[in-house]
Amino acid sequence: MIRKATRSSCGNPRQRVETGGRGLKPAAPLPYLHSMAIRPILEAPDPRLRVISKSVETIDDDLRTLVADMFETMYDAPGIGLAAIQVGEPLRVLVIDLQEQEEPGEEGEEPKYIRDPRVFINPEILDPSTDVNRYNEGCLSVPDQYAEVDRPASCRARWMDLDGNTHEEAIEGMLATCLQHEMDHLEGILFIDHLSRLKRDMILRKLAKLKKAA
Repeated sequence: MIRKATRSSCGNPRQRVETGGRGLKPAAPLPYLHSMAIRPILEAPDPRLRVISKSVETIDDDLRTLVADMFETMYDAPGIGLAAIQVGEPLRVLVIDLQEQEEPGEEGEEPKYIRDPRVFINPEILDPSTDVNRYNEGCLSVPDQYAEVDRPASCRARWMDLDGNTHEEAIEGMLATCLQHEMDHLEGILFIDHLSRLKRDMILRKLAKLKKAA
């Protein structure tokens, strides 16, 4: 999962992808979000996060329940993306909602975010660009740790939705970064794997120390 942003976040390179989901403006209810539950999020170094997820073969009620729970878990965190494996299900399923901020209101008014939930089943990345964006990424599976990661600035993506329809779309900016971050989870890859061994080991030591102190 990529955490939700405190500032404009992934829309601009080098801004941190993290935090605060207050003031969210609810979208129209989706038909599959009727019985949701918040699931525990796996944290590194849990070995399940290194499992390569399997393709979805059947879209059924069990999958719809999983997707509903993933949205509920993501919003509660709060975050803007979540992979099924992060809640212990090794399936190639992602949910993303960038929750972009509305135009600022009156001074002192709490910011509001528009929900636009999207489901990606069996997603594929096609034709990644040679240009890159750099974001200071974080992940609820690597809690409270952040590091700059370079990723292709744009790509074409192909995926199925919950109705079994196939989509192919050119994406860029924050959505491209989010999708690539979440698709890494499907291959058992965390954002810290894009760092030097020294930085990665330092983050893992911090995590171990935080867990011991908890």
